[in-house]
Order: sequence, then structure tokens, then C-alpha cells
Amino acid sequence: MLSTMTESTGIDPEDSKIITLARSARARNGVPEGAAVRDETGRTYVAGTVELDSLKLSALRTAVAMAVASGARSLEAAAVVTAADAPADADRAAVRDLGGPDTPVLLAAPDGTLKSTTPAGT
Repeated sequence: MLSTMTESTGIDPEDSKIITLARSARARNGVPEGAAVRDETGRTYVAGTVELDSLKLSALRTAVAMAVASGARSLEAAAVVTAADAPADADRAAVRDLGGPDTPVLLAAPDGTLKSTTPAGT
């Protein structure tokens, strides 16, 4: 039986992909956070932190908003790359609103190392 986990990281390849995309968005845009979400069809949406005078959104909430605006009906997984120790409650709530309470939220360090996986919750 083949495992869906990669031997070197223990992370599902599709989850590793959204961590890589989130890390790239963070680095490319020079923002505090990068995020990516995967919808029910496997499409991904990538975003960085938005900090305008009139609009402030975390990277993960921005990625969820992009998924919704593009017609996603659900989420399979979400990832955020940040120096924070835990995903923000508001970020988990956004993931939960679209994906449900069991949707995994992967938290990775700026170097892409997975720190934790937390369900979006109730």
C-alpha cells in the first residue's frame, strides 16, 4: 500500500504544496504572512497579508476570500506561513466558515517547517 505522506517530511504532498505556495507569497511580497488554501476541486488560492490604511486582512483570510470570490464551495486544507505560534482565531473562523470545523489549518515557520496542524474548530 502506498502512503500519501512523503518520507522526508511526513506531510501529505498536497499539503506540502500549499505550504510552499504560502511561503513563496510571503517572500515575494515581503509581508509578515503568506497563506494558501485548497478547495474541494483541488484548486489553490494564494495570498499575503493586506495592510492598507483602509483595509487590513491576514494572509489566510485573504486567501479564503479569494477562494469564495472564485466560486469555491468548500476547503480541503489551509496553510499559513508566519512567525506566530498559532493560527489566529479569526483565521480559523474564516477557514471553518467555508471548509467546516474539521478542515486542517497547517501552521508553518518562515522556513517552511510545519509547526502544527489544527482543525478549524467550532
